[in-house]
Parts: sequence; structure tokens; C-alpha cells
Amino acid sequence: MQFDMLIQGGTVVTAADTYAADIGISGGRITAIAQQLPRETARQVLSAQGLYVMPGGIDVHTHLDMPFGGTTSADDFESGTIAAAFGGTTTLIDFAIQYKGQTLRTAFDTWMKKAERKAVIDYAFHCIITDLPDARLDDMDALVREGVSSFKLFMAYPGVFMLEDALIFKAMSQAARNGALICMHAENGGAIDVIVQRALAEGKTAPKYHALTRPTTAEAEATGRSIALAEMAGAPVYIVHLSCNEALEKVREARDRGLPVYAETCPQYLFLSLENMDVPGFEAAKYVFTPPLREKWHQEKLWAGLAADHLQAVSTDHCPFCYKEQKEMGKGDFTKIPNGGPGIEHRLSLVFTGGVHGKRFSLNRFVELVSTTPAKLFGLYPRKGTIAVGTDADLILFDPNKEETISAKTHHMKVDYSMFEGIRVKGVPRQVLLGGRLVIDKGKFVGKPGQGQFLKRQPYSGL
Repeated sequence: MQFDMLIQGGTVVTAADTYAADIGISGGRITAIAQQLPRETARQVLSAQGLYVMPGGIDVHTHLDMPFGGTTSADDFESGTIAAAFGGTTTLIDFAIQYKGQTLRTAFDTWMKKAERKAVIDYAFHCIITDLPDARLDDMDALVREGVSSFKLFMAYPGVFMLEDALIFKAMSQAARNGALICMHAENGGAIDVIVQRALAEGKTAPKYHALTRPTTAEAEATGRSIALAEMAGAPVYIVHLSCNEALEKVREARDRGLPVYAETCPQYLFLSLENMDVPGFEAAKYVFTPPLREKWHQEKLWAGLAADHLQAVSTDHCPFCYKEQKEMGKGDFTKIPNGGPGIEHRLSLVFTGGVHGKRFSLNRFVELVSTTPAKLFGLYPRKGTIAVGTDADLILFDPNKEETISAKTHHMKVDYSMFEGIRVKGVPRQVLLGGRLVIDKGKFVGKPGQGQFLKRQPYSGL
């Protein structure tokens, strides 16, 4: 058998297994896995000696080229996917926003135009629903048939994204029929809005008040309510960017009852806390995203949730706005600071450092959290998310012992700061392959814009 590429001498790691093997790749897919494959059978050979060979990372929560608060997120589909590739992510799922009065199809077409000819890794879309008259319910079915098998709903941002419970229930009921998975931003937006207006009236305008006006109770209440609505509708629900223990407890209780309830957290909630906002001047604006940073003790609860499968995935919610010019739009009024932070590049290294090196969970659980479970939940498995004959050859050659310090000076995101500035990580990708072709090779980008493919996804089928 002839191979386009042969990866030799590595330790293959999946969610289920760890073993020494060579991997043969042809036509963009894995065509052989064996203890030893002869070098002369391949046009190109990569040595993975001393490295882990893992399935490419899947980040199911990013916001590239997204208009928000009078500006647009700093990374487009070119710069954002290049940064993702440097970090070992080979597939992402972004969000196509339906604005009021639009069809869902218009939203999808708009975001496809943003991504095609730019993305350097594979991509798909969730569709954000902001307007759902009965006449549009069929739009959901049509998109599911076209491979857009998840929708995002908001319980926050009144007047912009927030849906009332009746519309959420309608959308969930439709998803129960058409096989879609509902992603939920769970915060009580109405109550938060009242708290925010009170703070502003009292002259509390500094960035830290963004966090202090969004209490954990508001997240927990909305998480519980979204689970209740999903249960009534007979639909699965996926809670995005869960940040606190109170919300985690709602998810745990639901899962203990056997409900199809899932949740992700993000590296910022595992590594940062409210203490990061105690910086002088306006610097705390760098940490304005939603849900906000929490008290430090929540971190260990979230790590434990990942280990115990109360949380099923780690995504980034990458939504970068430059500190200069963009974040500074909110000087004097924290509500005008664009919400979001940059994280697409460092997810795998941060989770590996804190989870595997931190002895909180196993190497296999790491792969499950950053690749396999996202692929399964969002209709990409087994094409993505594992290493087996027939799967896409999206692979990371990962050095578990290499150390780096995260810094805006060296990252590849198009943003002028890092949320994780100065954090030392241990475990970084050395080479990254998409469809059997090198995208990252020892610190250099060797891919090309437009090589990423749009992925049609299967309907939700559980884990």
C-alpha cells in the first residue's frame, strides 16, 4: 500500500486508548494503523518519536468576524483559524446570527461568505435565533437537512438577542422533532438589566461592575429554567460557557436524572477569576466577557466537573476585541465595553497543563473533552474526533513536555493583548495536520487560506 504520508514512532491517544503505532494517510484520510509501517511506502514521513499523536481539536464555540456593540471581533476567518491551527484546533463551529426579520437561511448564507476562501481549518455553523414566528419554524428543519444541526438561543441581552420563554420552548419543541441540538446562553437577562441600571445610576461605571452586576444566581436560575423547558419539550440542551458552581449543580442534577443535558466551560473560567479585574485603571476591560469572571473557588469546582463528566467539553467562546480602540469604547460606562476575549489559540495547552499535568484527569479524558465529545454531540463523529481507519487525517503531533509562556507578543490572534499573559503552559503542538496535510510545522504556518472545508453535520444522536 502506498501512502501520501506516514507518521512514525508516536504514541496514539484517543478518548479510549493509548498505544504505540504508525499511521498511514492517503487521500486525506487515515488508511492504516499498525505497530510498524515501512518508510518506503510513503511519499512523506513525519517522525513522532516522543510525541503524542491525537485527533485534531474541535472548538464548538467561536465568534469570528462578528459585529457586536458597534464594532466587529478582531479576528476574521483567516486570522482566527490560523491561530486556532497553531493551538492544535482543526475544526471549529462558529455562529451565524439571524437578525430580526431575517430568515435563518439568510444568516447562514451571510456567514458562509465570511468563511469561504478564508478558513484554513474545517468549519461549521450553529445558527443564532433571534426571531421565530411560527412561519419560520420550517426554516429550522430546512437547515438541519442541509447540515446545520444546532441552534443557539439567548436568555440574556434584552432587546438584542434575548428570547422569551415561549419562543425558547417553541424552538426546543421543533428541535425535538428535527434532531437539532439547542445551545443555550443561560443568564437571567431581565434581572441583570435591572441590576446594571441601578449600578450606573449609582455611578458604578468601572469595568469590574460588568462582573459584579451579573451574579452567579442569574446564571444558575437561567440554567435551571432552560433545563426545565428542554425537559418539557423533550429536547436535548447544551449549556454554553458555564462559569460557576451554582449552574454546574443544575446540570449535574439533571444528568443524574438521566436527562440529555450537556455543558461546556472555557479556559478563562478555569484559569482566571474576579481577582484579575483588580488591576489599575481601565485594564480590567480586558476581562469583560459574558458570563463574567467568578470568585476563584469556582475554578476547582469546574475542574472537578470536567473530571466527573458533569461538564462534557471545553470551548473558547473566542470573541476578540482589541484593548485599544475597541475595548476603550466603554471608558466611563462598562456596558459599552464590547463583550468577549481572545482564547482560540491556547485551549489545548491550557487544558492539558491544568488537567493532565495537574493530575485532575487522564490523557484520554483530555482528548474526550477537547475533541471526541464535541464531535459526537455536534454530528461530526466518527469523521472527526478520533483516530481510526477511515477518519479524516486531522492530527496533532503533541509534545507533552515542551513549555511556553503565553504572551500577546508571540500569539497569532489579531488582538493586542492576551487574557492569559504570563501563564506558563506545558504541552504544545509541534505539528498539526488537516486532511493529511501539514498546516503547522514546528512553529510555522504552512497552510493556505481557503483550504478549510464547510462541514455538513448529522443530526444530534446523543453520546
